[in-house]
Amino acid sequence: MNGAANVLAQGEAAFPPSVEDFYLPSIVPWGAENSYWFTKITFMVWLAVAILIVFFLASYRKPQLVPTKKQWLAESIYGFVRNNIAVDMIGHAGIRFAPYFTTLFCFIFLTNLFAIVPGLQISPNSHIAFPAFLAVISYVLFIYAGIKHHGAGKFIKNSLIPPAPWYILPLLIPIEFFSTFLVRPFSLAVRLFANMFAGHMLLLVFTLGGFAMINANALLAPVSLLSWVMTIALTFLEFLVIALQAYVFTVLTASYVQGALADEH
Repeated sequence: MNGAANVLAQGEAAFPPSVEDFYLPSIVPWGAENSYWFTKITFMVWLAVAILIVFFLASYRKPQLVPTKKQWLAESIYGFVRNNIAVDMIGHAGIRFAPYFTTLFCFIFLTNLFAIVPGLQISPNSHIAFPAFLAVISYVLFIYAGIKHHGAGKFIKNSLIPPAPWYILPLLIPIEFFSTFLVRPFSLAVRLFANMFAGHMLLLVFTLGGFAMINANALLAPVSLLSWVMTIALTFLEFLVIALQAYVFTVLTASYVQGALADEH
């Protein structure tokens, strides 16, 4: 976003920004022109993975009875997800899913946080591919957990056949199938994508709007300052959205696992 702002300030870019601005140039040239093989977005995904691996390995390399600051932070994150998401949503059986939920929460939070980090200022989750892939992993997890717990036949029966009179089952079964096996992964992906995409576009519009007004008319300089103040305010709001979306995605995944493990529909 800083680069776009500088270009606009020099009068070299159009306003407002378009969806095409999300197709970032490749960091590593590959194949034909406009190839998007390894972009800034891809770099940030691998950066997030590296940060999380190094942080947790360093925190638990030499665990102590009286924890260090890094160990305390890592244990606090894991304890929060285990107790407030895995156990609260699933019960004692949720403990075995806590490592995945913790990884999911930390990865989404960190990649979302890149949206307000100077120099990065966009979240990989602003591209539908990454939320979609995370949703597919969670989708496979809750189906696998349900089949392993109940067996394929009983899991499908519990998922598709609600406790209702037989004569309305032909109507309810397609609805249950659509809701359980199609809407869940779609809603997981779109919710995260839409929030991060919208947040990035708002910050981009208010930031570039200030430059656009200055370039258009010197009398609009005070209004441009207001636009940048709004950018700062929206950045704090975006941080709340960043944390909330990581929590919501993880909670919904846990709720789907809980439903797959439940003995009743």
